[in-house]
Amino acid sequence: MLKGFKDFILRGNVIELSIAVVVGTAFTALVSAFTTNIVNPIIAAAGGVQTEGLGFAIWPGNSKTFVNIGGVITAFVTFLITAAVVYFIFVAPMNKINSLVKSRLATAEPEEEPIPADTALLAEIRDLLTQLAGTDSELTTAGSSAKESEGSR
Repeated sequence: MLKGFKDFILRGNVIELSIAVVVGTAFTALVSAFTTNIVNPIIAAAGGVQTEGLGFAIWPGNSKTFVNIGGVITAFVTFLITAAVVYFIFVAPMNKINSLVKSRLATAEPEEEPIPADTALLAEIRDLLTQLAGTDSELTTAGSSAKESEGSR
């Protein structure tokens, strides 16, 4: 049980995972600041001058019933930006590195040895005999009738 844990720790996945968490947390703060200070005002401007943003109130006059559609759009934009950065900064380069490592570590496929000439000739003879065996019944009947006619002479 401890050997498995040791292998897991030494394999490097824990380090990669912890780096991803730290970078992801820092990046989320950056994207949140961007969407709060740039995207939200643009979306709120689409809602009109006298409203709290893009959305509507279920009960007019009660701010607790305000359905904030702009907040949902902001969360979606945040998700798209985060996913794009994670893909292009982490996933795509790691896929490229993994493919390069695999291509270098891959052993070359052994080439098939050429068939010796005598073996190829024997294979051709075998194939011809197989073809003749299919027409053998025709040859046998023709050959037996020819033998019978010779024997009656």
